[in-house]
Amino acid sequence: MNDRGTAPDFTQACIVMFGVNIAWIFVAIWAIWGLIAVAATGWCINRAIGWIEARRD
Repeated sequence: MNDRGTAPDFTQACIVMFGVNIAWIFVAIWAIWGLIAVAATGWCINRAIGWIEARRD
């Protein structure tokens, strides 16, 4: 017998926490190295997400 049921869907919480974490990481990078480093990091993350999306198709 399995009385546990199904696991809750934490997708929305994961997306929100990704946004919160990326925000404080960008603020820390900005404080240490400046806006250009934040822009470069954001561009790299965007490229990585795009690459992952292309691989899933």
